[in-house]
Amino acid sequence: MKVRRLSSTQADFDANLKMLLAFESAQDDSIDTVVANILKDVKVRGDAAVLEYTNRFDKTNVSSVAALEISKAELQEALNGLDKAKRDALQAAAERVRSYHEKQLMQSWSYTESDGTLLGQQVTALDKVGLYVPGGKAAYPSSVLMNAIPAKVAGVQELVMVVPTPNGEKNALVLAAAAVCGVDRVFCIGGAQAVGALAYGTQTIPQVDKIVGPGNAYVAAAKRRVFGVVGIDMVAGPSEILVICDGETNPDWIAMDLFSQAEHDELAQAILLCPDAAFLDKVEASMHRLVQEMPRKEIINTSITDRGAFIQVKDLDEAVQICNYIAPEHLELSVADPLTLSKKIKHAGAIFMGRDTCEALGDYCAGPNHVLPTSRTARFSSPLGVYDFQKRSSLIMVSPQGAQTLGRVASTLAHGEGLQAHARSAEYRLK
Repeated sequence: MKVRRLSSTQADFDANLKMLLAFESAQDDSIDTVVANILKDVKVRGDAAVLEYTNRFDKTNVSSVAALEISKAELQEALNGLDKAKRDALQAAAERVRSYHEKQLMQSWSYTESDGTLLGQQVTALDKVGLYVPGGKAAYPSSVLMNAIPAKVAGVQELVMVVPTPNGEKNALVLAAAAVCGVDRVFCIGGAQAVGALAYGTQTIPQVDKIVGPGNAYVAAAKRRVFGVVGIDMVAGPSEILVICDGETNPDWIAMDLFSQAEHDELAQAILLCPDAAFLDKVEASMHRLVQEMPRKEIINTSITDRGAFIQVKDLDEAVQICNYIAPEHLELSVADPLTLSKKIKHAGAIFMGRDTCEALGDYCAGPNHVLPTSRTARFSSPLGVYDFQKRSSLIMVSPQGAQTLGRVASTLAHGEGLQAHARSAEYRLK
């Protein structure tokens, strides 16, 4: 493992930082072509196409899409079958996530002007939402919690989960999480065909209004293509962590925090900012020693070597400036006074404050959502939340008196735009 070192005092620092952050997110043309064909086929043939692709890609042998649906009884059985420690942990995490997200609920409101005109906003939940959950060897019950719970808190009427089961292998923890969250329907399908089924609807699978949840390159490409037909949460890039440390935290802690994201995938990015060069040396020594214990050490090695970095800064204020440029998905403030420093952060998906607050707690059970903006998109976007499953309608009820005032304003502006029917429509109400 070789850790790239940068210093903010280097003449070419800005250029090197841009190179470090550069990530080619353009999708592979061959993947896009395959996905386009699958989506077209699912749109035209419905269940038949979904069944064909599922049997082919997941190496299953089922005769109908209906046979791929998991009953609520089986979901409950999966929950009941967990050992007590896992069941308690799952339910404790779910309760914390639910409690946090309940505070995000938007409310309808209105006000009445002096002439009797009423204006306001009506908040309603989406009717149907599709949740994609990775399956097979990967088991992400936390992904179920973070996507399903805010949808349910928002009041979504029907939540349809899809999860691939290669070789018919179902993950009990994922199914148990679906039971805990009150997911309404679960289908054992995945890939672009699952996204297509949710977006267009089939004879068995209902069309949804929005699709959320992570997936592989084929799933990401499919979500891009169906956006507009349905809503999507985001097309996320590789996981990221940025740690700002004052040099006083246990270097082993910082090393493992960096590993916690690097182990996701070779393209994940882990960056440490610190004003103390000697501390950077200590963390690097910890990394070389601790990586040998990691089952995913090859992935960690590649991630750290290819995309990781240590950046020596002049002070913590400069670290904040660099952080706001990077706009990281996960930000740890491992410093003596994290609350004060956090007020200077403008762009980050989630901010973990204090030496005891490791990012991993946010992944599972702290409460806030772990679906976060990546690839510098935290400059303009936010974590997934209840508000992503609610929408707003404007309320306008103009009184007869208000129509006299507003009608003249609208008429003048409409004539200015050359839209005479708009003007006449307003003028008809004038007395």
